[in-house]
This record gives sequence, C-alpha cells and structure tokens, in this order.
Amino acid sequence: MRDRLGTSGRPVAGGKPLSSMRDRLGTRDRNRSWEVLLIGGASGTGKTSVAYRLAHHFAVGITAIDDFQVILERMTTPEQQPVLHFWRTHPDPGTLTAEEIMRQGLEVARAMTPALEAVIADHLDTKVPIVLEGDFIAPMLAVQPSFDGQSNGGRVRAVFLYEPDERQILGNFSQREPEAGIQAKRARVSWLQGQWFARECGRIGIPALPARPWRTLFKRVLEAVT
Repeated sequence: MRDRLGTSGRPVAGGKPLSSMRDRLGTRDRNRSWEVLLIGGASGTGKTSVAYRLAHHFAVGITAIDDFQVILERMTTPEQQPVLHFWRTHPDPGTLTAEEIMRQGLEVARAMTPALEAVIADHLDTKVPIVLEGDFIAPMLAVQPSFDGQSNGGRVRAVFLYEPDERQILGNFSQREPEAGIQAKRARVSWLQGQWFARECGRIGIPALPARPWRTLFKRVLEAVT
C-alpha cells in the first residue's frame, strides 16, 4: 500500500501523517541503519522472543509472517495457490516424512516471497521501519538489490536462527506445548530447516546464529544488525 494523501496533502498511513510516525518510530537507537529487519529460521528457535525485544529496543513495529500466510490462504483458492493450501488439501499429511515436510515449508516461503517483496517495498518507500519475523522468510529476500523499484542498499537486513541440537528443539516444543505430547517428527522438521537456513545464509553471506546460549542471543543478534 502506497502513501495516501490527507486533507493537508501530506502523505498519511493509518490516518496519521507519515512524518509524525517517523518522528516516533526508530528514534530510540540511532545505530539503526535499516528500514526492514527480517528475523527468520525454523520453529522453536526463539525467533519471536528475540524479534519482540528488537522491536522494543529500536522502537519500531513488528509483524508476524504467519499472519500473511493466513491472509493469503483465505484470499486464494487451491487452484491459484496450491502450495499455500497444501495442508488442507492433502489426503493424508500424516504420512509425509520429516524431509518432505521440510521441503514443503521451503515451498511455502518461495510462494510467499512476492507478497513479502511488496510489504518490504512499501516500508522502504514510506521509511517506516519494521521487524518481520517468521518461519516462511527466504534468506534471499535480504540480498535483493531492489523491491518494486525501491533500492535495498543495506536498508533490508536479516538474521536467521537455528538450533544445532535436535533434542533441544524437541524439549522446546514439549515445554511450550506440553498438551501436544512428544513431537519427534516436528522437531526433526525444525532441525532440518535450521540446517538448510544455516547453509543458505552462509552461501549468500548473511548472519545465521545458533540459538544457544539463550542468555547471549539478544546481544548477538543486536550486534549482527547494527
């Protein structure tokens, strides 16, 4: 969504002048050089907790990518976006292996990339900073040279988290959702995704950080993006 004009002719977003929003957003830490910060990685690695701390630290907005996935699924049909409707249309998803589920997650990230490009372009255009966090962020997004004509030039940064120990991920899931019982396959999927993210980030030169030790994670992520 591009700028809308208020009665004064000044661009507004959400009914408020963009200039006043910029005055309030992102002023807490002058070291911020980015407009869009992507926090990605597999489930169970602490992305959400770190992302909210970062948004608070930099005094900027935050959005969960999962919300976009829900919206896109609701607004499309299985024929239009078969990847996004995969889990609702598969006759027996429980038969899938962890490796197949992991690859399906990567397909979802690719399918969502055009929508995320548009969101990123809008924030680069309006200069309203934001943290975007979630499982379905492709690392390549961070190194695109431009987004709908808006130059990147370091204005989009990214950090991906991964957990090297599969047993730790299983413990995280069991602690977070004890009613769900043992989730060995889910932990395996997350571990496989984390390994892929770490390799891909290494290939294209963006930070991929191990989630532990927890006590230093926020500091390490902060150092990687400032």
